[in-house]
Amino acid sequence: MLSQPTPRWIFVGGTTLAAVAGCVNAVGFLGVQHQALSHLSGTVTNLGIEVARADPTVAGRALLVILFFFLGCVLSGLVIRQSTLRLGRRYGVALAIEAALLVGAAVSLRHNLPSGEFLAAMACGLQNAMATSYSGAVMRTSHMTGIITDLGIAVGLAARGERADWRRMRLYSALLAGFFGGGVLGAVAFMRFGADALLFPAALTGLAGVSYTIYEHWRRGQRRTHRLTSAVSENDSHPSNERHPSRRLALGD
Repeated sequence: MLSQPTPRWIFVGGTTLAAVAGCVNAVGFLGVQHQALSHLSGTVTNLGIEVARADPTVAGRALLVILFFFLGCVLSGLVIRQSTLRLGRRYGVALAIEAALLVGAAVSLRHNLPSGEFLAAMACGLQNAMATSYSGAVMRTSHMTGIITDLGIAVGLAARGERADWRRMRLYSALLAGFFGGGVLGAVAFMRFGADALLFPAALTGLAGVSYTIYEHWRRGQRRTHRLTSAVSENDSHPSNERHPSRRLALGD
């Protein structure tokens, strides 16, 4: 249960990332292979189906989508090192990498190269692993199954007159709305621009990465300024040794 109100940056950042995943997933569904890219349940099922059909080409493609999603998670662990959401971690670097992967995916899909799907899946894996929890709440921005499940549980508890964690539910509702909105944006953009629709989430993640980096540098500067101010104030609050002969004697003067 979230014991404190959720900070605004959690709401804004989580909703933005959910919108990115929804957009990427819409492009994947509307693309040549009609392949989900932001989550893997359907892809693993599709892999099993194609193995049963003895179709190595389609099965291999599904397997590579799974593998690249996994590599994105590995990359996130290498860059950020922690899965708990907290200011000060290298989210700006991770978001910049995700933006680059999505640009590469757009260029590849524009030329009908299958590597576009793999790069987009890798970007989603990287994003999903960036922050898997916040204050005990599971944080997923690339798929909505668990979020809708928790929302349903909360409604069931409320219907029984029991206490539900409505702070967490508000956060999850924002993530769900972001994912849905991203799906609408992705579909509209794909119908108009084709594979270049991925440039929209690429720009969004790039902007988010730059904004986070600027904010983090500002926050560190504020903390340094505060420490310096506190140190000066503390020194001013203690009289010098010249005014305290006993202190000079204690020091061996």
